[in-house]
Amino acid sequence: AMLDPDSGLSLTIARIVQRLKGSSLHSQLERQARVSLHKPEIKLESLKEDIKDFLKTSGWEKKLQNAVYSELNVFPSPCHPAAPAEHMKEPLAYMRKAQGSWEKRILKSLNSMCTELSIPLAQKRPVNEQKELLNKWNEMGTDEPDLSLFRPVYAPKDFLEVLMNLRNPNYENGEQPSFRNHLGLIQVPLKVKDIPELKEDFSELGLNIGQLGIDDSTQVPPEFFENEHVRVGQKVLAEQDSAAAQQYVRQGCPTALRADLWALILNISNQPEDILYYEQLKSNVIQHDLLVDSLIYKDVKLTASNDDYYFVFEDYLYQVLLCFSRDTSVLEHFTYSSATPPKSYIRGKLGIEEYAVFYPPNVNYNSFILSVAPLCFLYHEPSKLYQIFREMYVRFFFRLHSISSHPSGIVSLCLLFETLLQTHLPQLFYHLREIGAQPLRISFKWMVRAFSGYLATDQLLLLWDRILGYNSLEILAVLAAAVFAFRAVNLMEVTSLAAAE
Repeated sequence: AMLDPDSGLSLTIARIVQRLKGSSLHSQLERQARVSLHKPEIKLESLKEDIKDFLKTSGWEKKLQNAVYSELNVFPSPCHPAAPAEHMKEPLAYMRKAQGSWEKRILKSLNSMCTELSIPLAQKRPVNEQKELLNKWNEMGTDEPDLSLFRPVYAPKDFLEVLMNLRNPNYENGEQPSFRNHLGLIQVPLKVKDIPELKEDFSELGLNIGQLGIDDSTQVPPEFFENEHVRVGQKVLAEQDSAAAQQYVRQGCPTALRADLWALILNISNQPEDILYYEQLKSNVIQHDLLVDSLIYKDVKLTASNDDYYFVFEDYLYQVLLCFSRDTSVLEHFTYSSATPPKSYIRGKLGIEEYAVFYPPNVNYNSFILSVAPLCFLYHEPSKLYQIFREMYVRFFFRLHSISSHPSGIVSLCLLFETLLQTHLPQLFYHLREIGAQPLRISFKWMVRAFSGYLATDQLLLLWDRILGYNSLEILAVLAAAVFAFRAVNLMEVTSLAAAE
């Protein structure tokens, strides 16, 4: 049942207040209010108003607004109070079930690797190893352990198979002709946007609006658009307003301002306590050895070390990913994700909850590395790089690896891509399908990696500007379809999947 707007709003307010109560911002605000009592302009008879004015003028109100805005962007709008908790994660039962069995498969693959290699999931490192790791923390790339026995937990094509087999059980018997004419690989009826809706949602990408990365390189003297856009960007940064920054980056970010604008949108300020938290994660990496470490290692070696752009960031990648694999605050995103954190039990204590450890918070290694690497171009301070990546992950990237009906989830993106192509380039779609080169088989890996590793970094960052600006991943499906449209003439000539690729 829909909530009436008022009670929906009060639920949202109550939840945000609850979430901010435990934050460092809350204690900072209290501290500031106490300090202000000693100021001469604060009068006892108008105490409340005076303190409010003080917080406004000293910039604290802006910080609070940004924190609230950030909560609104991340958390879904509250369900009906009577709705069960899993509805907040994923309203469709068959999606929850599919996600559950996919998780079981991944965990099984991890556990069987442990058994085969007789390595525990986690163990304390001996003291001499701890010392050694601490000493080479900034040059982990020089180490060459033998990782030939470790294999990736899954490849994108395994995940695509799972998505292709998804079915809504309610549709199986009643023939729904309207959906049956979808000739793509994805066979679940989710509502995705059509072109008019996309045009409305992405109105700032209209052809009559200037775009950074395009309009600064045409015959038009660049200063007309670019200089003005940079000036506005500097103003937005000076105002320190997350909402304004989010609106601004929809037309692309000037390279020099991007790092600061993204941090503002994601509400990340790298406070002393954030740096401390990162240091704690680092010491956890140094003390404990996880099976995942070897998987991360192998992956960085396979992806980044062979990449002309990213190999220079190899050490950063290890640092961020090893810390990420131990960050339990990431578990918070499971309250609004269809996924459940994987659990393992201490040997011999299977099924006894107090012996359960969440292990590890995240398992989609192969696409991880590519979602950290581009951020290394923007942030050179490990704790800040770490926070930005973690925030990008819990806002966006996790949706590319879990099965859900969310409009930014990978299932919806695949369906949106296929629908756009089938509607607008039916001949091409049909031709590729006939020769066994289903378009989604080609574009799936682009989308699942948010195009990282497929676009040059400067272009990738312009694309990610839009993900942040619209708080949505739908742009990935639109871009994937646009690439096919751009190559349509050549694609009509090909006769095999290999040639299409």
